[in-house]
Amino acid sequence: MTRLTDLTAAQLVDGYRKGEFSPVDAVEAVLRRIEETQDAVNAFVLVNGDESLAAARASADRWQRGEPAGLLDGVPVTVKDLLLMRGHPTLRGSLTVDADGSWDEDAPSVARLREHGAVFVAKTTTPEFGWKGVTDSPRYGVTRNPYDTARTSGGSSGGSAVAVAVGAGPLSLGTDGGGSVRIPASFCGIFGLKPTYGRVPLYPVSAFGTLSHVGPMTRDAADAALMMDVISGPDARDWSQLGPVTGSFLDGIDGGVRGLRVAFSPTLGGQVAVRPAVAAAVRRAVEGLAGLGAYVEETDPDLTEPVDAFHTLWFSGAAGVTHALGPDRRELLDPGLREIITAGARYSAQDYITATDTRAELGRRMGRFHETYDVLVTPTMPLTAFEAGAEVPAGSGARRWTGWTPFTYPFNMTQQPAATVPCGLDGDGLPVGLQIVAARHGDRTVLRTAHALYEAGIAGIPAPSVP
Repeated sequence: MTRLTDLTAAQLVDGYRKGEFSPVDAVEAVLRRIEETQDAVNAFVLVNGDESLAAARASADRWQRGEPAGLLDGVPVTVKDLLLMRGHPTLRGSLTVDADGSWDEDAPSVARLREHGAVFVAKTTTPEFGWKGVTDSPRYGVTRNPYDTARTSGGSSGGSAVAVAVGAGPLSLGTDGGGSVRIPASFCGIFGLKPTYGRVPLYPVSAFGTLSHVGPMTRDAADAALMMDVISGPDARDWSQLGPVTGSFLDGIDGGVRGLRVAFSPTLGGQVAVRPAVAAAVRRAVEGLAGLGAYVEETDPDLTEPVDAFHTLWFSGAAGVTHALGPDRRELLDPGLREIITAGARYSAQDYITATDTRAELGRRMGRFHETYDVLVTPTMPLTAFEAGAEVPAGSGARRWTGWTPFTYPFNMTQQPAATVPCGLDGDGLPVGLQIVAARHGDRTVLRTAHALYEAGIAGIPAPSVP
């Protein structure tokens, strides 16, 4: 028998509509799942037990009257603890944030979910201020992978990825400034989408500027499309948001990939050393795309390693978010964060402008690339989850997290939509992700391609081992 915690958001809504179960049943099941798994994975920083059950009862009353509040009425949702949630502190994994502040505002995406009746069951872990690609913080400790709790969940939306993977709600809100949705989604075997920049409004402005996106973390692409229909709603607080969405992100999602022009870049032109098990799983998935009628060509975009420019933008942002802290407060920060703050403070305005020029050139090249190809497909990560509590894999020679995430952060620089789908397991039973990238504003193309992989049984892996 299928457990309520295994259902997608679309299946939950369908069950509510038919009276097969209620939002109270679903939320109770999710709260039990959080309690069962928290000690093993450490993914939750706040659990809204009584509050979420009261919201579920109100939702059940609306469904009984045939008057649901919106597209996600009664669906359990978790929220990364970088996004504001009215009535609860947003502590960002940091000992420097005062929990006693005034927490009277929702982030735009949270506000849209609330308007559609979603039930907020918990907030999830993040590294301090979301600064790195794994999830551990001075405030909350290490978040662990549900497929092997000795391994990292990835980050910085690690808690959200774990929440979806273990059944603590089918939907979670993550943020992605250099891969922070896609890295943990890949490591934890779920679907994650970084939409086109500005498609989902963001407020307050991220310290990492226009690198940072808000996106859905879900069981599959169809749920992400449903969630996008909600969180893409306009919000006047974001001056850089895109214009209104026309139609639903579910429109055309069943269109398949026949005739789609796919560029497959397994190593970004030899720039990336990819683990053999990862390379094999991704190649099998790409062969599956060809079998579904896509035109696949093995070719590489012109992505000369842009890590220095990314570091200039990223480290400067980190310096900005902490510049008001005095020396005593800085001593409370993650040591790695202190290091990049020091580096970021040394950059000049000219350094920043030069990095922005590099970013613009990268965007130009990718724009031209997508005149020929509808989507670019790569591994999401060159490896699977490594030791929990480490910023870089042992023996990798990488200095910072960007050293092992070469497939993700370039597309934050170009602001393109990019998603990861689970396409297999390695020899240790750890998830492998395949990344799908489209031109700016091509979010529907990404979702349609991913959905085709799920429908064909190419995407999707067994549930994790956490009890």
